[in-house]
Amino acid sequence: MSEQTKYDSKRQFLWRNLLRGGAFLALFIAVFIFFKKKVDVEYITWLEPVYSRPVLMFLIYTASEVLFGIIPPEIFMVWALNQGDMATYVSIVALLLFISYGAGWLAYSVGKRSHHTSWYRYLKRKYFSKYEIYLNEFGSFLIIVASVTPLPFAGVCMLVGAANYKTSRFLLYSLFRVVRFIVYASIIWEANTL
Repeated sequence: MSEQTKYDSKRQFLWRNLLRGGAFLALFIAVFIFFKKKVDVEYITWLEPVYSRPVLMFLIYTASEVLFGIIPPEIFMVWALNQGDMATYVSIVALLLFISYGAGWLAYSVGKRSHHTSWYRYLKRKYFSKYEIYLNEFGSFLIIVASVTPLPFAGVCMLVGAANYKTSRFLLYSLFRVVRFIVYASIIWEANTL
């Protein structure tokens, strides 16, 4: 495969996943705005027992991120909107980012230490096989794509750890997670003002 073909393949992979992420974000924002403007009742009243307890929200988010991002971070960004002013929102989003990055690091470490276990082989066969193909094709670029798109960040981190990728490279490339959080948090903040 020529260098140009590899580059084109990487670019297509990135754009395809960015478009999926953009479509998901657009749908999420549309639903958020709809509920905010059109639903007569307070749209999060039924969630109040959970939403009113920040420690519980952070525990749920942490569990979600460790378990391969079951709940999208955008839901927690919307929760952060209701916690105070812009400075509070930025602080909470920064903490969410730190938790997500830490969950990725944890998954990477688990993958690095458990890649020979039957538990990991089961996860790889059941959930990671598609991403292993991407890892073989794209290498470290997969970390960047998983950091900025809806690909399961923690799952990719575990796979990369199991592949024994260099830790410093992993930590550097996974910093692209910051870009996703800044962009998404900014869009959600703006959508809240509509």
